Amino acid sequence: MDLLNTLVDKGLRRELPTREEALAVLATSDDDLLEVVAAAGKVRRQWFGRRVKLNYLVNLKSGLCPEDCSYCSQRLGSKAEILKYTWLKPDEASKAAAAGVAGGAKRVCLVASGRGPTDRDVDRVSQTIEAIKEQNEGVEVCACLGLLSAGQADRLRSAGADAYNHNLNTSEGTYGDITTTHTYADRVETVQQAQAAGLSACSGLIAGMGESDTDLVDVVFSLRELDPDSVPVNFLIPFEGTPLAKEWNLTPQRCLRILAMVRFVCPDVEVRLAGGREVHLRSMQPLALHLVNSIFLGDYLTSEGQAGQADLDMIADAGFEVEGAGTTTLPRHRAEVGAEPETGGGCGGHSAGCGPCGDVADEPAAVDAEAPAARTDLVSVRRRGAGTDLAPNA
Repeated sequence: MDLLNTLVDKGLRRELPTREEALAVLATSDDDLLEVVAAAGKVRRQWFGRRVKLNYLVNLKSGLCPEDCSYCSQRLGSKAEILKYTWLKPDEASKAAAAGVAGGAKRVCLVASGRGPTDRDVDRVSQTIEAIKEQNEGVEVCACLGLLSAGQADRLRSAGADAYNHNLNTSEGTYGDITTTHTYADRVETVQQAQAAGLSACSGLIAGMGESDTDLVDVVFSLRELDPDSVPVNFLIPFEGTPLAKEWNLTPQRCLRILAMVRFVCPDVEVRLAGGREVHLRSMQPLALHLVNSIFLGDYLTSEGQAGQADLDMIADAGFEVEGAGTTTLPRHRAEVGAEPETGGGCGGHSAGCGPCGDVADEPAAVDAEAPAARTDLVSVRRRGAGTDLAPNA
């Protein structure tokens, strides 16, 4: 297929595809799916080999959020029957993190619900970061605390944080449809604050909220321009009790096409398969490893993932290997601070090719021949790990 040959060539050169090419990936048929995966897999292996980075989530504070993000089980007014608890103590969070590290996680992601941290919250999280670093040599720590105020990113960096996560989630044009209590611009500003403080930026998206193909391409191109080191791709978990509980729009095939498109647009970035993979990819999860180079191990914030050992077995059975603590995740041109981007720009630089390439008329999302059935049986609320007396899943 000429399209795929072109995209592979561009990916190996870190050259941005056109928006038309990105849309064409999402429009490919199920008959062409394995070819799409194979093509994107070549780009993935060029920059990351067969390594898979493991990340582990620790939910520092669950539920009770004043924001109204429609996709979130912790939102204002959510009736989802999730765990609700206030801040974990540093030693509790460190103990939870240690379980993930023992399971093979290289990065621990500390997440707290809420609009954004107070200065006291930053102090609390800083103590937690220090406790985790003291007990787990070499572990990376990423904080995800919401919108940052001036100086907070610097304080987290001084405490030992390596990265900061704040997702764009969807396109700027449709952001107001899913959240009204803050703006898309607020999210962009927080990512930029993290970058300015020297933190590795982590920012991604949520697919499956009823967005069009054009919305997906818009947010991925915006991420490319923002230039995070990590791009988590979440697939909506339609929690009962949230406004998007009926949004069952994804098939395993569509999820793979979305991941392939992200890989082509951001060839040398850590693309992370995040929440919802068990729900929507199901038995096709191993194919996704040919597209992503990073996954979450075990459970998520408010939902349970598959058993940690099952994740490890899946990686081994698919012919991949867990990335060791002594290995640098990103390619050298991205990992080296101040390195000049190679010819062709790519996610490592802001060349002229990093902006939108031409105007593309909006179009509806691709419709599968048969709408996927709602699999509410696959949505399992987390009842173990942080905030409980039960052992975590790692």
